[in-house]
Amino acid sequence: MKSLNGAPAPALFIKERNGRYAPAPEEMILGAASEVYYRDLKRAGPLQSPADTKDFLSRRLARRECEYFSVLFLDNRHRVIAFEEMFRGTIDGSSVHPREVVKAALGYNAAAVVFAHNHPSGMAEPSAADRALTLRLVEALKLVDVRVLDHFVVGGREIVSFAERGWIG
Repeated sequence: MKSLNGAPAPALFIKERNGRYAPAPEEMILGAASEVYYRDLKRAGPLQSPADTKDFLSRRLARRECEYFSVLFLDNRHRVIAFEEMFRGTIDGSSVHPREVVKAALGYNAAAVVFAHNHPSGMAEPSAADRALTLRLVEALKLVDVRVLDHFVVGGREIVSFAERGWIG
């Protein structure tokens, strides 16, 4: 394994059942790092900027091989209550059910949400279906007084914000 600058990355090991140590799989390392980052994000208080949110979502979604639709549930001061990867799809789409998103938002007693999903192709440009789904979700959540602050599409290192494009609110 190589680090981002091309130098050999330090090996991290896990203890196997037989008592021997083996190199930890990259997915396990990234997952553990992501959990630490998520805990820090929750402790940090409210999301301060779209850049903070983009950074968090990029770490969670950029390297995924299939599409995940995720939701950040926020309180009325935009502090993170929870992050949930709600729907998993294929390499080019996932089925999102507005009823389940509303149910989860009510379950967390969220005042606001931020949606995110990845495009495994690496192209972050939202599709017409992405925009239509977002409008359906905004309308569904509006009925229960939950604000949709943004929807981010993560494509590799590029991230598109619906709010920055004026497509939300």
